[in-house]
Amino acid sequence: MKTEIEHLRQTRFNLLEFFEKHESKAHVIPTGFNNNLYWNFAHCIVTQQLLCYRLSNNDVLIHESLIEKYKKGTRPSDSIPSPNEILEVKDMAIKTVDQLDLDYKEGLFNSYNAYATSYGIQLNSIEDALSFNNIHEGLHLGYMMAIIK
Repeated sequence: MKTEIEHLRQTRFNLLEFFEKHESKAHVIPTGFNNNLYWNFAHCIVTQQLLCYRLSNNDVLIHESLIEKYKKGTRPSDSIPSPNEILEVKDMAIKTVDQLDLDYKEGLFNSYNAYATSYGIQLNSIEDALSFNNIHEGLHLGYMMAIIK
């Protein structure tokens, strides 16, 4: 799983760098899109926590309020997130990967509740979740790139 975690770490660096480069456009929803840069960025952090931690019966590392705002099926609200929330999400981008790496090495993920993704992939283990999460985050990085184009 070392490779999957390193791929996740690199994807998070890419997401964070891209978001910071285009942060002035973070809340713009272009015609033809349902979400903005910030929503996609926060959604990645939230989804990883749900797929890896919650489905393993572990406590998530982020605030429940973020989960409610950025989980699957949500859309950006009319209000712009506070600067503190944005800073927290940016801060959690790498911290959650570092903690996942430590928790995996410590054997924290010894159970997993199977989950069928809307992508058509069945997750039966933390390894499945990590592998799928990398696909998911790459997809959302692509959405972010398309939003800027």
